[in-house]
Amino acid sequence: MSTKNNKNYEYRILSALRRVIRAVDIYSRKLNTELGLTTPQLLCLHALAKSETMTLTDLAKTVNLGVSTVNGIIDRLEAKQYLTRERSSEDRRKVVIEISLTGKEIVSKAPSLLQDKLATSLSQLPESEQIAITESLELVVELMEVEKVDASPNLFSREQASLNGKP
Repeated sequence: MSTKNNKNYEYRILSALRRVIRAVDIYSRKLNTELGLTTPQLLCLHALAKSETMTLTDLAKTVNLGVSTVNGIIDRLEAKQYLTRERSSEDRRKVVIEISLTGKEIVSKAPSLLQDKLATSLSQLPESEQIAITESLELVVELMEVEKVDASPNLFSREQASLNGKP
C-alpha cells in the first residue's frame, strides 16, 4: 500500500474520531444540563440500578474508572440522595453502595447513555453488524495501546475534571 493512501486513511480515521469525540462532548453537556448529572455520575447510577448494591471497588471496575474517581462521584451522588454508602460490618475496608428510590427514578427517566440517534440506529442494525462495530472499536483501542486508559465517558482528564469541579 502506498504512503499516500495510508495517510488518507489516517486522516479519515482521525477526522471520524474527532467528530465522534465532539458529538459525545455535546451530548454529555446536554445530559448535565437536563439532569444535573455528569455522564460518569449517570454511568455509576446505571450500574447500581442493575445490581442494587455494590462495593466501591466493584463499581469502579464495572464502570472502568479509578476507585478515587468513583469515590468522588459517590460523594456527589450521595449529597443528592441518589444513593447511600456504608462500611461493611464484616470487613471495614469495604464500602457498600446502595441506590436509593430517588436514584432509581432518575435512572428510569434518564435518556440512553449513548446519543439517542446512535442508540436507535444501532438497535436497528443486525446483530452481526453490531458485533462488527463493537469489535472494530475495541481493535482501535488495542491498536492505540490504550486499554488501561480511564474509560470515563467524560471527555475531561481527571486533572481537568478536578479543576472544573467535575465528575
